[in-house]
Amino acid sequence: MTYFLTSSPCVDGSPALNPVNGFVDELRSALPASCAALFICSDPDQPSLTYGFSEDMAGSFGEIGVTFTATEVLERKNQDRCGELVDRADLIFLVGGHVPTQNEFFQEIGLRERLQGWDGVVVGVSAGSMNAAEVVYAQPEEPGEAVDPEYRRFLPGLGLTKHNIVPHYNQDKGWTLDGLRLYEDITYSDSMGHKFYVLVDGSYILGRDGREELRGEAYLIENGVLRQLCREGEALTL
Repeated sequence: MTYFLTSSPCVDGSPALNPVNGFVDELRSALPASCAALFICSDPDQPSLTYGFSEDMAGSFGEIGVTFTATEVLERKNQDRCGELVDRADLIFLVGGHVPTQNEFFQEIGLRERLQGWDGVVVGVSAGSMNAAEVVYAQPEEPGEAVDPEYRRFLPGLGLTKHNIVPHYNQDKGWTLDGLRLYEDITYSDSMGHKFYVLVDGSYILGRDGREELRGEAYLIENGVLRQLCREGEALTL
């Protein structure tokens, strides 16, 4: 398996794939010219956004020379076909959305087990990249989550990587949630005893042949301290 765990694979405000940090070149190298694509919903009961995203991606991949011979969306109505759809796919998208909602669906369909031994390409987007970890850090994002003592911030994940990704730093670093600063008051505290790899849009973790590489502007939050690991155009072996 080859995987691209992205903050966002697209140019800001456009469905076009973002070529920075070698992303498009690496996709072309990893994929056949024609492939079957499977998009796994973040919310299986609200699949309309994923259907729209799948149409956008079919066009965007076509522009880089990769044709989707089949496009499927895995949602509530067809979740009993999960094994069949995964086995037929060359490319699987773990789409963005609400981390706990997506995590619950992944567990319902046994996606971790389905992906064991599967030899294709995974593209994680935002929440999908977060849920790819062995143990997922579910950074609070919805109102009430930051102050809810019952909210679970660490969840079992797909186990594609041991690294916790926090996406969209370029967008979210100034946010507040429940009267708290998302990073300084919430995420820094949650990082005690943990490492969070913080990505801006256009950056990603590339995994293949048992090795992982961090591509593009990225930061590490560990034990309440933030430090930069990479700049745009740079790469770091993890």
